[in-house]
Amino acid sequence: MDVSEELAVAVAAAEAAGTLLRREPTWIWAKGAGGDLSTDLDLRSEELIVSRVRAAYPNDQIVAEESGVAGADGDRVWFVDPLDGTNNIAIGLPVYAVGIAFCVDTRPVVGVVHDPLSGNTWSAVRGGGARGPGLSEVEPIERPLLLAWTQGHAVGGGDPIASALRTTLESRTSRLLQLWAPLVAWIMLARGQIDGLVGYRAELVDFPAGALIAAEAGVTLYRFDGKPFDLRVDLPESERNFIACRSQQFARIRSGLPVPER
Repeated sequence: MDVSEELAVAVAAAEAAGTLLRREPTWIWAKGAGGDLSTDLDLRSEELIVSRVRAAYPNDQIVAEESGVAGADGDRVWFVDPLDGTNNIAIGLPVYAVGIAFCVDTRPVVGVVHDPLSGNTWSAVRGGGARGPGLSEVEPIERPLLLAWTQGHAVGGGDPIASALRTTLESRTSRLLQLWAPLVAWIMLARGQIDGLVGYRAELVDFPAGALIAAEAGVTLYRFDGKPFDLRVDLPESERNFIACRSQQFARIRSGLPVPER
C-alpha cells in the first residue's frame, strides 16, 4: 500500500501546527475534574490539522483530541493529538509535541510526531522503517534502568494497580519519568534515550503515532503477560497495557512487576 501522500499530508500538517505552538497560550481551562487542561493552542492546532486532512481526504474518519470523532465509519481513520503535553505548556514547561497517525483496518500505517521547539519531525510507515533525528544512532547502553510511565486520564490517583506498578518501577530504576506527554516519551525510547515505556490503560489519541515510530525504530511492544502487544487502535482502554522496549531489556523491566494479565 502506497501511503506516501498520506505521510506528506501528515508531516506538513504537524509542522504547520508546530509553528502555532511556539507561542504562549492565551486561554487555559480545565477539562473535567481530573486535572486535565486545554488551551486555545490545542484548539487552533487541531483546527489546522483537521482542516488539512479533511481537505485532502474528505471521506476519511478523523478522531481528534478536542473535537472527538468526525466522519463516517470506515477502514481509513486519522488520529490527531494537536498538543500532547498541554499541562506542561500551561506551566511553561517545554515538553510537548504534535502527533498524527493514519490507520487502515484498525492498524497504524503512518505515524508522525513533531517537536515545535526544536523543529524536529519523526515519522514512520509500517514496514518501511522510521525517520528522524537520532534514530540511526541507537545503540544499547549498559546502565541502571531509565523508564517512562504513562497512564490514561481515567486512571484515578487511588488505582491500586497503577500505584503498585509505579511504586515497583520507581524502586528498581534510576529514574521513572512521568512526562505528561507520551509522544515525547515514545520518541525518547525510539532514540535510545530511555530504556522503556510502561503504559497502563493508555490514552488512544496519542498512542498509534508514537508506538508506530518506536516499533519501526526497533522497539518491541509486549503485553504485561509477556506476549506480543497487538498494535491495534480498536483495543478497549482496559487492554492498552504494555511494556515497550528493545527485546534485550524486557526481562529486566518485567521481572517482579505486580501486573495484571494484559
